[in-house]
Amino acid sequence: MITAWNLPAEPNLFVGRESDVDELVQLLDVARVVTLCGAGGIGKTRLAIRLASRLAPRFSGGARLVDLSDLGADVSVADHVAAALGLAAEPGTPLPQRIGERRVLVVLDNCEQLVGECAELSRDLLGACPGVTVLATSREPLRVPGETVWRVPPLSLAGDPRRSEAVRLFHARAAAVRPGFELSDEVLPQVVRLCRALDGLPLAIELAAAMVRALSLRQLIERLDDRFRLLSAGARTAPARQRTLRAAVDWSYRLLSEQERLLLRRLAVFRSCWTLDVAEWVCQGEGLPEEEVLARLCDLVDKSLVVVDGEIAGEARYRLLETVREYAVEQLSQTDEEMELRRAHLAAMARLAVEFKQAVAPGARTSWAVMERFGNLFDGLKTEISAALDWSIAIGRQEVALRMLTDMRYMLVASGRNLGLAGPLDRLLATETGDLGLLGQATVLRGELAVQSGDLATAARCARSGLGMCRSAGDSYGEAVGMILRAQTSGEQEPLAQALEVAAKSGDAILASIAQGTRAGLALHDGRLHEARRAFEEVLALCERLDNHWGLSNGHIGLAQVARRVGDSATAKRHYESGLRLVRHVDARQQTISCLAGLGRVALEQGDLREARARLTEALELSRDAGLRTGIARRLEAWAGLLVAEGDERRAVLLMSASVALRERRPEAREEEILAPARRSLGDALVAQLWAEGAAMSADDAVRCALDGTLPERSDVPVVPMGQDSKLTARELEVAELVSRGLSNKGIADELVISPATAARHVANILAKLGFSTRTQIAAWVIEQR
Repeated sequence: MITAWNLPAEPNLFVGRESDVDELVQLLDVARVVTLCGAGGIGKTRLAIRLASRLAPRFSGGARLVDLSDLGADVSVADHVAAALGLAAEPGTPLPQRIGERRVLVVLDNCEQLVGECAELSRDLLGACPGVTVLATSREPLRVPGETVWRVPPLSLAGDPRRSEAVRLFHARAAAVRPGFELSDEVLPQVVRLCRALDGLPLAIELAAAMVRALSLRQLIERLDDRFRLLSAGARTAPARQRTLRAAVDWSYRLLSEQERLLLRRLAVFRSCWTLDVAEWVCQGEGLPEEEVLARLCDLVDKSLVVVDGEIAGEARYRLLETVREYAVEQLSQTDEEMELRRAHLAAMARLAVEFKQAVAPGARTSWAVMERFGNLFDGLKTEISAALDWSIAIGRQEVALRMLTDMRYMLVASGRNLGLAGPLDRLLATETGDLGLLGQATVLRGELAVQSGDLATAARCARSGLGMCRSAGDSYGEAVGMILRAQTSGEQEPLAQALEVAAKSGDAILASIAQGTRAGLALHDGRLHEARRAFEEVLALCERLDNHWGLSNGHIGLAQVARRVGDSATAKRHYESGLRLVRHVDARQQTISCLAGLGRVALEQGDLREARARLTEALELSRDAGLRTGIARRLEAWAGLLVAEGDERRAVLLMSASVALRERRPEAREEEILAPARRSLGDALVAQLWAEGAAMSADDAVRCALDGTLPERSDVPVVPMGQDSKLTARELEVAELVSRGLSNKGIADELVISPATAARHVANILAKLGFSTRTQIAAWVIEQR
């Protein structure tokens, strides 16, 4: 007779996994063998026990847990299962015959070290015992007919942080060792950060929570770089493989074949993720031929050590959990392969860049589908590109890195991607390289990146320097792109004619479209609208022949801006929508933001405030996420106009002031469109105070003010109007007036042709003489004196 169950009582509160348990209960209604797969410490056993307890009443023969983790070599899996089921010994009688027609749920726990034997037994039980259901836990599938593999996910951090599974588990375990531990507003972000760094791995979270008896959350986070030593105090009664984080990963590593261990170590060279092609290029070598990489990668996926995490440009995206990666990095450091792997990693990224350069070479007719693939590929691998650049300096391969970036140049310039390459490029340019033409092209590229971020001073400097180097090297292409950059930073037309001449001689239609786009932009800026329209139409014609959606989108954006200038909102809207459709499926951040912002402004002009808010919200969020300071400033200006239309003059003044301050320029006539109605509604004194507060806001504060309505904190010191006997000098009165207009010290210096340091001294003197502590008080005082 089979006894009802032997499931252990749960030692503490079961937290999370509610939806997982519900889904698995339904799955086991229709599937007779389900394998819970996942990395060590993911919580497979605990989930299986909870699930078995829930399902046991459905089985007349009960539910039985069969722990295979410490099974001796002299005991077969079948005999161990028979003992767990309470069956009397019957030598010579197969286990399926002894179970017969009974309805039993058999939980095979920790199958990974005996996966072949477990698979054979499960097959036999399913074939001969119609009442038996098998629930297995393993780090890899059993691979038996009828098996359903259910990958146990990490604990979720989605949605409301306080209600997320990972945070709830940490809170429950931390409160158990430190009574009174609460998730205050200050503590919650630290817990979220900690759980995210631990990949939502239940074992790691429980071990970390246990440490709050001795360490603060800040100390825990700071010490995570050495997580294996930190998280080494599990329960003494737990199985050895679950007492420390290292033991959990060690257990998995020891079960790998030699080739699997080799691949896992080599995959540690990737900082974030990879595709199959890249893995084959980087990880093949002694002991692991290229043709074996796919098979071993699939093995590591099956063993839950490599995660398949979506796609990059239509290819599977692979990554390591951070805990597994740290372990793999340790293993790699004990070999002499790391330097060679870094070289292979850099070569792989450079190979992708060469393939892209060939796709955009003069005469190439590359379809947009291919260009889109490259765009998404570079975006998905941006962390790896950055890592390759960092390593290139360490291993003395700067020229390879510089050539990689210049090969990617059109991708970076045309798509508006912010891959965070300005810093690494600066470090590369500071090193010595013998190829003057390459150095010149890379310097021009640095200037083009500066234009995207609104840093025109750096762009102009790079234009001069890079152009000179390309001329000295006789690099006609580098000279042409340098000429375009020079025109962008100086407003001169002549350099564009020279660039167009180079493009015509080489048949480089992409180069020609960039030069024409620059010409159109300069004409638009100067108000030469007919010339701008013709040039933008030429951009469209060139890019239509190339099937270049980035260029086509730029052309439509330009024509939309021309249409808005002449008051043709319908045409502007049509062009913005056309531009947006072209780049919606690829991360062309600049074009997408421009189209959304343009549609928002058109909607505002047409009185459709709901549409305007939706479009401007998305544009501002994208600008913030991309870290585009100038873009944020422009979007804030549009938001100010929206808020005036909605009747919120206070926030409108704040955002317009923040916009002016972020661009470090003086207020212009168009600010009066915001300030005039605000003054009528709020009065001069309050507007001056709001203007000063807006000028002091950071970009993040200003974005929160727009999106969430969060207002800046007011000064605790009241504004006390002073009389004319303040004894301010004539110059100090000038400075005070400029402070009331929201100018920074640099803005004041530009206005009065003095140094910023002198401006700062004047402001300090004014504060001291008036007895104030903030610029806001100065602004209010100036208004009172008028």
